[in-house]
Amino acid sequence: MELNHAASRTYSLNFPNSQVLEEDVRQIEGSKIQELVGEVDVLIGSPPCEAFTGANPHRLRNPLDRLYSDPRGELTLEFIRLVDELRPKIFIMENVPALMEGELREAIKTEFQRIGYHVNFNLISAVELGNPSKRVRVFVSNVRIDPPKRPKVTVWDSIADLEDGGTFPNHELKEIGESKLRKMSNISYGGYMTMFEGNEGRRIPLYLRLDPYSPAPTVLGNSRFIHPFRDRWITVREQARLMGYPDHHVFLGSQDEQYNQVGESVPVVVAKAVALEALRQL
Repeated sequence: MELNHAASRTYSLNFPNSQVLEEDVRQIEGSKIQELVGEVDVLIGSPPCEAFTGANPHRLRNPLDRLYSDPRGELTLEFIRLVDELRPKIFIMENVPALMEGELREAIKTEFQRIGYHVNFNLISAVELGNPSKRVRVFVSNVRIDPPKRPKVTVWDSIADLEDGGTFPNHELKEIGESKLRKMSNISYGGYMTMFEGNEGRRIPLYLRLDPYSPAPTVLGNSRFIHPFRDRWITVREQARLMGYPDHHVFLGSQDEQYNQVGESVPVVVAKAVALEALRQL
């Protein structure tokens, strides 16, 4: 279910009794979901993080305003409403760790307590689960989520077998202008071309050359990394490898849209680990 303003559409997938409902979450009631799929055992959602993340330079100063006044933050309350209406055995809500800050954390706990649920704030690091790029996220749930740790995977472990272009899907090279190519050639591991100014002075390196022998930094929607050994951007496929995607998962749209799809997603190993934890506790 998309948390957006899309027109209402329902799709039937090639799985028994499965449906995809694309509709503004504020306009959908739990009874409609039950009408399509029956009783809901597990509800997993990921409201937009822009209202809460420190990477947003326009984030509201008051933490409670981020939840109750920002339209994107208010979608968190819509998830809680659906939990109340569907009464699942397990629910899981993913977001950025900033959701755990002080009075914001307490407000979310109170909202869940109001509908009769005690919640855990489960902080999960993707690197600790074997993902080749960093990403720390909080999973708010009525159960404890603590998946087993896995060995660390580096950038080069992940992309070494990919040549400069080739037959892999989404592996086309991105063109580079002469001036940017000259700058790129002088950047060593961990170096970068520029900084993105986030909230309250937070600065995020952009156009960074990857260290092949460490996990990559967090992959964002606007991330464009420099290859460890070549003076070129890594491809969408290489970036997707850093998020754990199998090569048969094809991204559509323009090249920039494909990069954004990778960066805006949850790493595959994290999604799988969380789903297995939910299945184990059902």
